[in-house]
Amino acid sequence: MPVAMTRHPKPPFLPLSGALAGAFLLAGCGTQGEFPSLARRPAELGARPAPAGAPETGTPGRIEGSARPDAPAAGTMVRQEEISADLAARLRELGSAAREAHGRFEAKRARAGQLTAAARGAAPGSEAWSVATIAVAELESSRSDAMVSLGELDRLYAQKRIDGGDGGAIAAVRDQVTAWVADEDAVLAELAGRMNG
Repeated sequence: MPVAMTRHPKPPFLPLSGALAGAFLLAGCGTQGEFPSLARRPAELGARPAPAGAPETGTPGRIEGSARPDAPAAGTMVRQEEISADLAARLRELGSAAREAHGRFEAKRARAGQLTAAARGAAPGSEAWSVATIAVAELESSRSDAMVSLGELDRLYAQKRIDGGDGGAIAAVRDQVTAWVADEDAVLAELAGRMNG
């Protein structure tokens, strides 16, 4: 009598168990770290890059829609460096000292002019000559005070140029003081001509 062959049916859970195993494997891979997105990037989609200075979006720590601060213009940074609090105060001090010295010069200018006119042709050592000489010396003293400020402004300007700055703020004050001193030099030269004439 032939032996009947027993057929063992396939377990019905094998295909299901294979699917579950694959799902578990994929889930395990996803928990071991963050991977880049597989979505197409803007460059792959043909999108143009954002213009320079455009607000960045989606960046951690940045408010959506807020723009990055604009960079200062080329000369702005230098100007801010020149007008620091200390330098601005020093320029005001030097300018004020020179202005006061020039004011004293102008206040004595008319009287010195009268005295030198009266001393024209007077002998050196005479009373008229002596009084006129003192008046001119007072003017020269006021000019010397202005020259102290001018010398310091020259020093500050030279140092700023050495440091790479343009020195524009210093030059503006220095030019004004230079104009005052030049006016005083012209007056003193005229008075000296009267005394020696």
